[in-house]
Amino acid sequence: MSVMKSIRDTVAPVHPEGYVFLAAFIVVTLFLGWLWSPLFWIGAIATGWCAYFFRDPVRVIPLRADLVVAPADGRVCFVGAALPPADLGLGAEELPRLSIFMSVFDCHVNRAPIEGRVARISYRPGAFLNADLDKASEDNERNGVIIETPAGHQFGVVQIAGFIARRIVCFTHEGALLSAGDRFGLIRFGSRVDVYFPAGTPIVVGLDSRCVAGETVIARLGVEEPARQFRKN
Repeated sequence: MSVMKSIRDTVAPVHPEGYVFLAAFIVVTLFLGWLWSPLFWIGAIATGWCAYFFRDPVRVIPLRADLVVAPADGRVCFVGAALPPADLGLGAEELPRLSIFMSVFDCHVNRAPIEGRVARISYRPGAFLNADLDKASEDNERNGVIIETPAGHQFGVVQIAGFIARRIVCFTHEGALLSAGDRFGLIRFGSRVDVYFPAGTPIVVGLDSRCVAGETVIARLGVEEPARQFRKN
């Protein structure tokens, strides 16, 4: 029993969205092994990678209403002001935006950055450019979730499909109540998440920072502070 508990505590479970893929990998692996035994090990490695990609680890989420946490694992690839897509309904002025690029090695389960009500969900079909490119925010397939906090602040969280990703999954619905860190979606195989903040929100992470969904604090509400400076070392 203690051995099984230890395994559960150290190996992240597979998200249900990955079950069908994992089953397919297992079937193909067994078939390859039947054809030629060395191919079994190639398939086994690929199956292990599939389980790793669809992992859904437990996260330790800070419980403070003024903290905004990262919606995705990955690397910060943009920090600055940007015009939100018109379909989000966030206005025609530039807003602070943070973009997180998820490689195929990052966990792809997306989490709510802040507590609030889902005021709008807007899906838009589009291209499949490299998600690391800035123009992917406008041109790629995307799904936007607008979260309105109890104080009336609106955050736009946009799931963006990448060059490899061909499927955006959204678990939530309009009117749903989310807590910070709640799972709300998933993007398959390399992608990006943009966050549009209310005007004047200070972002507290820098370009190329690594984020952990639900844990890394990316901004603070109700605080006025100059833009932070960062350096690589």
